[in-house]
Amino acid sequence: MKLPPIHIDHLDIKLSLDHLLLNVHYVKFGYFYSSMHAHSHSLDTYELHYIPRGYGTLIANGNHYEITPGTLFMTGPNVVHEQITNLEDPMAEYCIFFEVISGDTNCSSKKGIVKEPMLHTLLQSTPFWIGKDCGYLMSMFELLANQLASKRIGWHQMVTNILEIIIISSIQQYSEHNVSIQQIPLKTLDDHRLLIIENSFLYHYATITLEQLADLLKLSVRQTQRAVHKQYGVSFKDKKLQARMEAANRLLHTTDLSIGDIGAQVGFTTIEQFSNAFKKYYGMTASQSRKTGQV
Repeated sequence: MKLPPIHIDHLDIKLSLDHLLLNVHYVKFGYFYSSMHAHSHSLDTYELHYIPRGYGTLIANGNHYEITPGTLFMTGPNVVHEQITNLEDPMAEYCIFFEVISGDTNCSSKKGIVKEPMLHTLLQSTPFWIGKDCGYLMSMFELLANQLASKRIGWHQMVTNILEIIIISSIQQYSEHNVSIQQIPLKTLDDHRLLIIENSFLYHYATITLEQLADLLKLSVRQTQRAVHKQYGVSFKDKKLQARMEAANRLLHTTDLSIGDIGAQVGFTTIEQFSNAFKKYYGMTASQSRKTGQV
């Protein structure tokens, strides 16, 4: 059976989740014909991943999880995750990337109506969860694809309602996990700028400079420094180093590239610079990491 494709990145979709307002940046479908390298998202953003077909491995915060058809997982703020696909049976994935943009101050309980405050606390206090979908997510994604393709009257409202159902259903499935309440950070950037920052560290970590990022954001260097720190809790320099080291570590364990070639690929001028930075970051040399199979 052919899986219905979905691609949303241009619609203004706001979802109401209990006491929170969520902004959907994109919904995408695709196959992993190559692996997605390790990366993490900013302080108020989440990715919901649903695997309807195929096999692979998820590495999240250093732990390995088997991915099989029906796997459902959420990666929240600062969860470093990497998806390694099985090239003989590549993973397919529906991915919803959304941001918590505010608390809903108009959602107080009406007389006689009982509110359920657990949904938003579960989302905020459980930055990572993985399990098997025991609901009906595939049928929801099929309905979503149908509405997007047909654009019948009321389709935008239907798309919004379906996405709310998908996210709420997913959170319900890890509702038995113990949670600790954390304060949600406030949104500081508009949608376009947030995605620019995310993609810069995800795809251009080897070459991006603070000045280049500032130019892309149409902000001053100082404003850009503050924006990065607000989103990740670390400086631009530290976030870029984290992205480079995570990419280098992945290349060490998934390719036969020489250490010098890996250093050059992640943006270091000499093998000495790369070797010193790697040892300082991980506490062991790149050769030791490759030999032991871990850091």
